[in-house]
Amino acid sequence: MYLKSRQIYLFFFISIFIASCSNRKKVDVSNINLDLKIERFDQSMKELDQTNLSVKAPQLQKQYGFFYNDYMREMLNVGDPSDTSYYKNLRVVLQQKDYKELSKTVDETFPDLNGVQNELNDAFKHILYYYPKQKVPRLISFLSGFTVQTPIGNDYIGIGLDMFLGSHSKFYPALIESIPAYVSRRFTPENITPRVMEAFTREELFPEKDNSTTLLDKMIYNGKIMYFMDQVMPDLSDSLKIGYTSKQLQWCKDYEGDIYGYFLDQNLLYESDYMKIQGYLTEAPFTPELGEKNESAPKLGVYIGWQIVKKYMQENPDITVQQLMQDSDSQQILNKSRYKPKNAV
Repeated sequence: MYLKSRQIYLFFFISIFIASCSNRKKVDVSNINLDLKIERFDQSMKELDQTNLSVKAPQLQKQYGFFYNDYMREMLNVGDPSDTSYYKNLRVVLQQKDYKELSKTVDETFPDLNGVQNELNDAFKHILYYYPKQKVPRLISFLSGFTVQTPIGNDYIGIGLDMFLGSHSKFYPALIESIPAYVSRRFTPENITPRVMEAFTREELFPEKDNSTTLLDKMIYNGKIMYFMDQVMPDLSDSLKIGYTSKQLQWCKDYEGDIYGYFLDQNLLYESDYMKIQGYLTEAPFTPELGEKNESAPKLGVYIGWQIVKKYMQENPDITVQQLMQDSDSQQILNKSRYKPKNAV
């Protein structure tokens, strides 16, 4: 009798699990032709030495185009490649012990990028499923010198590999004043794909409109970004998408109603003073006003916006992803979502 009851109990939860998985709208991208390659500029830089700059540098400039110019001018800060006087500064960088050590560490951490390449290829196939005419950028890996993670330029997205060495990398503690630990903990290889896709989604596909002023506007905008990431990376964990630890994500799930209730109680949804609302949207170790012992998650406006948009799409199954991303009426999305988590005011 016990065994039978246990089997029924187990079957019940398996059925729920299967049902919840079926609610994730996966699309078939197998017929979309895309063979994305990550170009290893970080390795191409090894071709440069003190004696061959006048020959090799122009070759790399021709090969990498806009990226090369942006890299030398704005990331490495050695000068404008249109003037060969930048060779002098470049030689200094190439001789630096720190640069050589960083380059060696990147080589050891990323002997190849095949796994990341496959993930990004699949994600961009999903983008092409929804937007077949979208131009797919070049993907170029490089050493940023800890200055930028996923820069977007004319025809490319850069991948600063030194910003994904792993949370325990020996380099990051020395950068604590400019890169706090709550940020560098996400500098891991598994973050490459979500951070590239988030940058592309926010900056290229759906840049935030100037009339997005209230907290609700920004919550819904960010919620749509997160929902779109759900669609193009359906197998990626929610914690990686939003940049939470597993504990932070669980905290949000446990206190979702309280968080939304707080926004309502404090009349925050229609607040447009950025100084008052930015704490619910930007990176931080926690949210000071909520939770005990600094255990709360940051970016609670982003998280709640995400839940509202997911509920909106559940309640309105005829709305397409494209229609959602084009809709800028945040109030209508909230109303039609019928969002009211447990314990909300």
